[in-house]
Amino acid sequence: MPSLKTLLNKIRKELKEKEKVREKAQKDMRKATRLSKQAILLIHQKRFGEAKKLIKKAKEIILRLNDASTKYPEIIYSGLFNAARQEYSEANIFLNLIQESRFITPEEINVPSVDYVLGLADVIGECRRLALDALREADVEKAEKCLQIMDEIYTELMGMDEAYMLVPGLRRKCDIARRIIETTRGDVTQEARRSALEKHLKRFEKMAKKRKISCEKSK
Repeated sequence: MPSLKTLLNKIRKELKEKEKVREKAQKDMRKATRLSKQAILLIHQKRFGEAKKLIKKAKEIILRLNDASTKYPEIIYSGLFNAARQEYSEANIFLNLIQESRFITPEEINVPSVDYVLGLADVIGECRRLALDALREADVEKAEKCLQIMDEIYTELMGMDEAYMLVPGLRRKCDIARRIIETTRGDVTQEARRSALEKHLKRFEKMAKKRKISCEKSK
């Protein structure tokens, strides 16, 4: 039978090992989150190749953490890991919406449904940024398409009544999303009216110019 000292030394060794695993895991989780955030910024800049590389690196980290969770579930499954997977989900969903006009599934990116849903809710904010960029370029049609995607995501999430009980934080995200959509709708409507008025004035000026030329010729 081992002595108490031997027993405690063994426990201390295990605790030290777990602490090393925890520190490494938390570092990896933060890195995966950062990589996904950077990828989203690159997507907005239309640097899709670079964004994909960062998403791939984030994927490798998340898969490695998934493997480690078998041995150390109490360390890996923390708020930081959930945040990393949500950000990773958001980056993947956003990229596929931009490039393929489709919603990638949780199975395709190997994330739990809860983290996928929360990441999906955050995509609404990225779509607003896209819409604003489009408005700055006077592309009302593109901005309206972004608004349609935002509406679709919000409507479908709101239709998941049971999800509010099963997905912590979803109600808050949906409340924020509703305000973002209402603000964006106002921005798009205002620009659409301004654009329509501008076109009308240009047509009026063109007609007036033609009428003036016609009158001068008739003199």
